[in-house]
Amino acid sequence: MAKRKRKRQSPRQKPKQGQKKKIVSFLKNERVHFIWGVIVAFIGIFMLLAIISFFFTGAADQSKVINKTYMEVVRSGTSDIDNWTGAGGAYMAERLVNDWFGLFSALIPIFLIYIGLKIMNATSLSFLKALFITAFGLIGGSVSSAFILDRLFPNTHVKWGGAHGIQIERILENSIGWPGIILLILLFITIIVVTLRKSSMYKIQETLINGTSSFAPQNETSPAPEEDDWYEPEKEKKPGLLKRFFTWMKKIKPLREEQHEQEIAEDEETDQIVQRKTPTANTTHNFTESTTISPKPPVTKRPFPVENDFEVIVPEDDETAIHIPHAEENKPKEETKSPEGMTQELEEDYDPRKDLSSFRFPTMNLLKIYNTGDRAVDMDEQNENKEKIIHTLRNYGIEITSIKATVGPTITLYEIVPQAGVRISKIRNLEDDIALSLSALGIRIIAPMPGKGTIGIEVPNKDPQIVSMQSVISSKRFQECDYELPVALGKTITNEVFIFDLTKMPHLLVAGATGQGKSVGLNAIITSLLYKKHPSEMKMVLIDPKMVEFNIYSAVEKHYLAKLPDEEKAIITDVTKVTQTLNSLTKEMDDRYELLMKAHVRTVKEYNEKFVKRRLNPEKGHRYMPYIVVVIDEFGDLIMTAGKEIEMPIARIAQKARAVGMHMVIATQRPTTNIITGTIKANFPARMAFRVTSQIDSRTILDMSGANQLIGRGDMLFSQGSSLIRIQCAFVDTPEVEEISQYIGKQRGYDAAFALPEVISDMEAGAGATDLGDRDPLFDEAARLIVVHQQGSTSLIQRKFSIGYNRAGRLMDQLEAAGIVGAVQGSKPREVFIADEYSLEKLLDSLR
Repeated sequence: MAKRKRKRQSPRQKPKQGQKKKIVSFLKNERVHFIWGVIVAFIGIFMLLAIISFFFTGAADQSKVINKTYMEVVRSGTSDIDNWTGAGGAYMAERLVNDWFGLFSALIPIFLIYIGLKIMNATSLSFLKALFITAFGLIGGSVSSAFILDRLFPNTHVKWGGAHGIQIERILENSIGWPGIILLILLFITIIVVTLRKSSMYKIQETLINGTSSFAPQNETSPAPEEDDWYEPEKEKKPGLLKRFFTWMKKIKPLREEQHEQEIAEDEETDQIVQRKTPTANTTHNFTESTTISPKPPVTKRPFPVENDFEVIVPEDDETAIHIPHAEENKPKEETKSPEGMTQELEEDYDPRKDLSSFRFPTMNLLKIYNTGDRAVDMDEQNENKEKIIHTLRNYGIEITSIKATVGPTITLYEIVPQAGVRISKIRNLEDDIALSLSALGIRIIAPMPGKGTIGIEVPNKDPQIVSMQSVISSKRFQECDYELPVALGKTITNEVFIFDLTKMPHLLVAGATGQGKSVGLNAIITSLLYKKHPSEMKMVLIDPKMVEFNIYSAVEKHYLAKLPDEEKAIITDVTKVTQTLNSLTKEMDDRYELLMKAHVRTVKEYNEKFVKRRLNPEKGHRYMPYIVVVIDEFGDLIMTAGKEIEMPIARIAQKARAVGMHMVIATQRPTTNIITGTIKANFPARMAFRVTSQIDSRTILDMSGANQLIGRGDMLFSQGSSLIRIQCAFVDTPEVEEISQYIGKQRGYDAAFALPEVISDMEAGAGATDLGDRDPLFDEAARLIVVHQQGSTSLIQRKFSIGYNRAGRLMDQLEAAGIVGAVQGSKPREVFIADEYSLEKLLDSLR
């Protein structure tokens, strides 16, 4: 029977145990914790709103909630209660503030909010620390408020110290007097400050020892404050606090002096070691005076364990600078005195930014931050790669004397020094074998490295990092550079921000396979210019045959874009419009050269300097000339559709336009010889190559191999002349570019986009030979349109009647032959000779 009972009970006990496990697992569920945390936090927010509202509406509600219970107040309704949180909030606030702790009663809902965040695991603040601050703040704050605020503001509905503070303050005043209360308040403030920030304790100690201000900046050699140690169960028992304090005060000063001297000695010793071992560690790329990378401070290295003479260098990130708008300060006007003693004011310099003096450059918060903090280096990975490289070379009979690694954001550069007698070509031929041993994509061997007696092996990191545009734009090197057209591309292998001046290039060719980062690179170039150049100093001509890449920049049309007169869209997408725009740019180039010749200068920079100093007369045609940057997204499509009509004006601009401040950036995803012709390559010395599929494409772009060994996702090679630099292009996403464009577009701009000159076509040049007997069917309507608008423009006819440029040009020739409009006047609209429609109808009747 006993056995049978046990068998019957066992199935009943199992469901009970299962229910207990379900209840325990339910209580441990993270979702349940999160919901409870939200509930508690919302209760705290409700109470905090009630207390805040009490200070504004408490006087009106006081008669309705005083001497009443909670239920009486709630049942009375909320129609007569002014508190934001209703009758319940008014009653709660009256009790918390006036009957409890006064102003500092707000710490109670704040503590509830903290409890909710703690349950949700959304804060790292210690519970004991928060509880101490809340309890000590309620007691000390209520007494301080009763002593100070209740004396200053006695006739209000608020008891600033609450019933608790007023009662304790009276007892203390009778026992220790008002000086004692002041000392207690100072003690309260000191304890709270030290509790919130432990570093303030060190400042107070230094003030007592050295007599300096506690708010003075700490010396770099002073020991860093340790983390708060509110709960230390594992630490050994220490001497008393006072004993430790006085002992530490006696030792701190000589210890810090000794530590300072020791750090200086270590820095000098480290510098000597670095100079002796790696004399060119900080000069990764050697340039001439026309360098493309800005001057840089010495690279700071973090030392890592060196095993078997294997040195690993992790260059530090560039120093970040605060983004300062480029608005110049208003300089005081210079004054001179005439012989009669009269004060005369000199004429001010011309300010091109005056028309948009209120313009504000984009801010840093428009760009995303993708990675912060120090980079973690996997020493196991570095040592493993080192052993594999040494083992592979040894298998082919190649011994090395030393190896060093420089860790970049996406690539690690291993520099090896082979033994004497080893041929460089023998190592260069082992590229595929080393890639096989490392199981890596995109191994690239640099043999030898320019300016160094080493051979470089570039190996992709297993965990590559994203180089954000924010880290590049906010760098001190970019913010403080004085280039005319600065472009920040990304970071090199040595983690240096790579910046070049587009005016020194002077034109840039960008090529790479689809999806390898070419469009992101163009956006990085344009973003750099938008963050550095004022709308009066730079204009852009954006040509986008794909119609979708540059559409996000349409918001900055009235600030930065240039277009043909009477064109609807500033972003050029039609191939026929591209030809007209390029021809218009060549006309602008010729006009600028004429102005430079009249001003007796050689470059646009010298010309603008003369114009700013008011040494050139605007009445003689002189004007301030902004830089013009032409960006073509898909050059291959234009060549396939237009051919020589596109290539010839581009070649003319590339050959001559540098001196007049016009620079081109063209990009293509088809790096073939029929797209990147010899004429294009000869005039585009600066080139950016993203990953391509074959070595032939790499040689077409760079005249050397290497682009086929890149790893993609923004990995690129930058070439100018003989130098070749590997860069991780900065990543700027489409939403970031859109926010930047919207930020600029919302500000006041010019009345219209920068107008390019209208080109005189062959048909317009021979308009006098037009036969009016064979008039266009739209002749009468075009004549009426011109007379009504009193503006003779081919683009106006083309836009209103939705016809092509050739037909609109023929119509304009016929109108000129009929005496309705005048001859071409360069970039200005033609003069209209007919004043009203009545005169026009008489003329049209005579032509019929």
